[in-house]
Order: sequence, then C-alpha cells, then structure tokens
Amino acid sequence: MTEPAPRTDWGGRPARAILPRGRGVLRSGGPGTTRHGARTIGLLVAGACLVLATIASLAVGSRAIDPATVITAITATDDANPLHLLVLELRVPRTVLGILVGAALAVCGALIQAFTRNPLADPGILGVNAGASFAVTFAVGVLGLTTPGGYVPFALAGAFVLTVLVYALGSFGSSGATPMKLTLAGVALGAAFTGFTTAIVLQNHSTLQVMRFWGVGSVGGRTLDQLQWALPLIAAGLLIGLGCARSLNALALGDDLAQALGARIRITRILVIVAVTLLAGTCVAAAGPIAFVGIMIPHMVRWFTGPDQRWVLAYSMVIGPVFLLLADVLGRVVLPNGELRVGIVTGILGAPVLIALVRRRQVSGL
Repeated sequence: MTEPAPRTDWGGRPARAILPRGRGVLRSGGPGTTRHGARTIGLLVAGACLVLATIASLAVGSRAIDPATVITAITATDDANPLHLLVLELRVPRTVLGILVGAALAVCGALIQAFTRNPLADPGILGVNAGASFAVTFAVGVLGLTTPGGYVPFALAGAFVLTVLVYALGSFGSSGATPMKLTLAGVALGAAFTGFTTAIVLQNHSTLQVMRFWGVGSVGGRTLDQLQWALPLIAAGLLIGLGCARSLNALALGDDLAQALGARIRITRILVIVAVTLLAGTCVAAAGPIAFVGIMIPHMVRWFTGPDQRWVLAYSMVIGPVFLLLADVLGRVVLPNGELRVGIVTGILGAPVLIALVRRRQVSGL
C-alpha cells in the first residue's frame, strides 16, 4: 500500500497545520518568536521613555526643579515649600493630562486608519476634531458655557455626528467606503464646520477671547478637578479601542473575508465609532484640537511593529504620551520669556513628518 501524498497548498508547498481561531502553528525558536520578543522588549523600552518624559515634564519649565525635589513633592508634600506647590498644583495636572491626551490621540488615529483602511487618516483630516470644535464653540458662544466640564457633552456629540456623517458620505456608491472617498468627505465636512466655527467666533468678542487660546491646543492651566471627567472617558475609549484590535486585523483583509473568519463587522464598526467619539471628543474638550499626533504616531509604530493592530494600539498608547510630553517640554523652554502651546509645537514637528509620509512611495501598510 502506498503512503498518501502530503497535503500541499495552492502553490505546491507543504500545507501548515492551522489551529482554531487563527492561532497558527506552535513552533519554538522561529522568526515569529524572535519578532514577538523584540516587540515586547521595544514596548518595555517605550514604557521607560514614558517614565523619563513624565519626570522631564514635572521638572522642566520656567523654573527648573531637580528630580529629587519632584519625587519628594509627590511622596512627602510640604505645603510650606513653594516648589512642592508648583509641582502638585500646576505640573502634575498638566503632565497627567498630557499623558491622557497623547495616548488618546495616538490610539484614535490608529483606530481611524485601520477603520477606514486609509494610512493618512486621523481625527483632523477626517473632520472629527472640526465637529467637536464646532460643538464646543456653539456651547461657548451661543449657550454661554465657560467651563471645560460643561461643554464635554457637546464635544462628544460633535465628534460622533461628524464621524457618522463622514462614514455615511464615504459609503455612497457601489464601491462602498473607500479610503479616498472617506478622506474627501472628511476634508469637505471639516472645512464646512470650520467655517461655521469661525462665523460664531467672529460674531462674539467674548467668545473670540476664549476660543483664540483654546483653539491652539494646550495642556497647561488645567487642574485635577478637570481630570475627574476626562480620565474615565478616555479610559473607556482606550479599553473599547484595544478590544477591537483583533477584529480590525480581520477587517484589513476585506469585509467578505473578515466575515468568513467570524468577525462581527457591524459591531466592530459601531465600537470603533464609539471609541473615536470618546477619545477625540474628550481630547478636544480638555485640551483643544491638537494636530498631527494621531497621524504620526501610528506610522512610527508600524515601522517597528508591522500591521498587527494589537501591537500598533499598544505601542501607540505609550509612544503618543512620550511625544506629546516632550513637545510640551520643548514649548516651555524654546522661548526665553514665555512658552509655545503644545498644539503649535506638534504642528511644527508634525508638518515635515506628514510631508515625508506623502512623498514615500509606499506608505506603511495597514
């Protein structure tokens, strides 16, 4: 009796055994194991960089404070020491908000890029920030709200409406939601809502005074009370986004194949929209529209991790705060008698990166 011929794939190569749910072949010491170890080490290094950036954010400013005093101010506060009060009342809220906003913007950008399969998408390009900004401007200029906590619901509603509108307009036609149509819809709606925002601001002088600083984007001048509403909203958005990572990997293969693999396409899209709404809306309400973080960080991360959204989102959540905190520190020291707001610094640093991404022959894959 002759032995059965070994199974081969369509290319004539020996077929691999596939475990249920896409877990692949369990092999020891293969290239996948090596890359997984490198990703883990890289994530630990990124975490160490975040710790250093946090210390720098607490220590560097118009008044330099040595790290030992910073640690003492946090662990053994002396109310009579002005340096301790400076750290606790000004720099701790600023640093914590910078960590939250950096993580939220980076993860939000990665989610939108995976969701739309557009490597150049971010909350700004797709008009999400413009919707949240318009809603906040309406709340301030028309309804008279002045506290960030008061216009958080408006920012969330504006981000949600723009996200849904962009996806709905980009889905028209037989080809469905293509990256090009989503980008064009986002740019068009973002420009329209930016015009509405400008119209409201120019009609009201008091609104102009409030929005001229808020609209630049900053994490300074915040208090711990304002973090009480920002922290749970951003945390919820991050958890929802991280939970969609495996399904986003399947969606990258196309809707038909993703559905064949068992991915719940409609539920995944709803969850991603909710996550983007929470992250973008809360960031705009807390810190104003900060550009380029959402588009830069996922690309930088994918150059090292590859297209696996589980690693992309995890790295983005760590690298985003590092970039934003360092940009904020740079803004504090670059001018001799003042500081640049972090939204200006990220714009200056992000513009060359965006130009480089556009000029690349092959943008990092999704």
